[in-house]
Amino acid sequence: MPALLAFLVLLLALPLLFAELMAASLAKLHLSPAAALSLAVAIMVGGLVNIPVKRYATEDEIEVHPLAVFGLRGLLPALGRRRRETVLAINLGGCVLPAALAAYELFLLAASDRRALLAAIAGSIVDIAVCYRLARLVPGVGIALPGLVPPLVAAVAALLLAPGAAAPVAFVAGVAGPLIGADLLHLKDIRRSAAGVVSIGGAGTFDGIVLSGIVAAYIA
Repeated sequence: MPALLAFLVLLLALPLLFAELMAASLAKLHLSPAAALSLAVAIMVGGLVNIPVKRYATEDEIEVHPLAVFGLRGLLPALGRRRRETVLAINLGGCVLPAALAAYELFLLAASDRRALLAAIAGSIVDIAVCYRLARLVPGVGIALPGLVPPLVAAVAALLLAPGAAAPVAFVAGVAGPLIGADLLHLKDIRRSAAGVVSIGGAGTFDGIVLSGIVAAYIA
């Protein structure tokens, strides 16, 4: 019983701990405390929103479950439907918002520190290459990637190439790596995924794109 209670407390505390980590990381990215908090909330809420962008016809029927992209396929099985298509979507909180923030950081670096801008581009290329090599297709789920590798690569690259602007450089590289290297460059594998819905950034707040960028910025 004590072990179960400790597990439940830890499970409830994880979102709060990650929210604090996210706010601390975003505060390093030229954002005011209020803007950092607002963006953290927007990312968490936006993680519930998947925007369909394309549909692929499949030869075989595929089970489509609205919670599958969040890793909750077994929850409420009655919601599952079988269709002959795979839907490609992008997640608002797990992809659109972090990508927009990364673009904003690139714009600021271009306007104020060209050397840091080149470091962000170089770090992104390295992280993209690493993520491309490590990404694997998981049938029924989509593209999977080791969670800690992209932020570590991004943080190390930022600290080596631009120690004076490590946080924004690490964030840009940490977002670009999973987004481009793992997701966009592996779009050709979607037809073989046997998943009803494949969402870029689909795990929302806890997706690799967000985690990589936030953790990389925090480490740097």
